[in-house]
Amino acid sequence: MTGDQEEEQRVLEAVRRDGRARAFAEAEDVISHLLSDPGVQEARAQVEAAEMELGVELCARLQPFQDRYDQAVRDGEAARLSAICPGKHGRWGRICVLPGGHEASMEEPHWGRTSEGRPIAWVGSAPDDW
Repeated sequence: MTGDQEEEQRVLEAVRRDGRARAFAEAEDVISHLLSDPGVQEARAQVEAAEMELGVELCARLQPFQDRYDQAVRDGEAARLSAICPGKHGRWGRICVLPGGHEASMEEPHWGRTSEGRPIAWVGSAPDDW
């Protein structure tokens, strides 16, 4: 490559980076605006209330999974922890404590506890998309 070609390549890469940065900034603005809509906030509150209610309903039956998870964490049992569902929603303080594949084999939603220790159940990864 000649010096002129290298300079042109650097300029093109800078333009692409700037374009991506602007697109992400615009997307963040749009998402922020949508999430601030009162209707969206109400729907989110209703979903969270239903998840908490279902979490409490399933607690008696699924608590042994939470107990096994807690024990595996205390004991550092990597094998047991690696067999747990990958349905982890750290941003929302949720870790599914059921076995991997439970959605099909047990026909159960994700279930665990919130960061505040309250039981919660959820389907899919919708909470991370809000």
